[in-house]
Amino acid sequence: MLKHTFLHIPGIGAKTEKRLWEAGITSWTEMSGPIPFRLPAAARFDLEGTLEQSRLALPVNPHFFTARLPAAEVWRIFPHYRHKTVYLDIETTGLGEGSEITTIALYDGQKILTYVNGKNLDDFVDDITNYQVIVSYNGRTFDIPFLEKFFKIKLDHAQIDLRYVLARLGLKGGLKGCEKQLGMNRGELDGVDGYFAVLLWQQYIKYNDTGALETLLAYNISDTVNLERLAVEAYNRNIAVTPFAEELTLPLPVLPRLEVQPDRACVKKIRRILTGR
Repeated sequence: MLKHTFLHIPGIGAKTEKRLWEAGITSWTEMSGPIPFRLPAAARFDLEGTLEQSRLALPVNPHFFTARLPAAEVWRIFPHYRHKTVYLDIETTGLGEGSEITTIALYDGQKILTYVNGKNLDDFVDDITNYQVIVSYNGRTFDIPFLEKFFKIKLDHAQIDLRYVLARLGLKGGLKGCEKQLGMNRGELDGVDGYFAVLLWQQYIKYNDTGALETLLAYNISDTVNLERLAVEAYNRNIAVTPFAEELTLPLPVLPRLEVQPDRACVKKIRRILTGR
């Protein structure tokens, strides 16, 4: 999709891009020829320079495009860098000052990696450098700043925050809400949320309850692997309203087999705590 994209060119918005497509100018190459209408001044200023930068960036630099595209349009980079993409979600002890990361889950479409506070959490810092693109839900305002502050690092990856991409498509209500609108079912983890995850961690720390830790990891992993399905859904729904739907639509991914499963007894115990029963 990136070769059909003009939104990252200064001065070109959605209406101008659509006019270009309708005029038969559907790729960067065709922008070098005559254009049947006058482009905005900002676009004319260094059009060839921007296109040349785009060609050079395409094989290796997704950040070039995400830095120039609106947050709701970064889905356009997805297939080009999918082999260098990781889906990320974190769990924490809370939202306030002094809160800590409890677990992190990464999924790259092939393998799942998990990190637990007090065990292997620091391994995340090295492992995340293997990727160029991070896909998250609300990661721009929560996960990424939290990680950077906690580890005292800078994550300079290109980002696809699905919160903005899905909202543009009318899918809102948080990660779980978006999943339900797309017919995704979490099974035994249905109804488990961020506060539930905090209680699971407390149960693990206080009683060394391995079932609570496994349930927390299962929840964290589910958040992460479901991001791939959401990313593909978002990409396909956006592609569907372009002239390129037939050639660029992606197949839905197959969910991986999850080695870590929730502990039913633990889930019931935490639910009793929450309901007071």
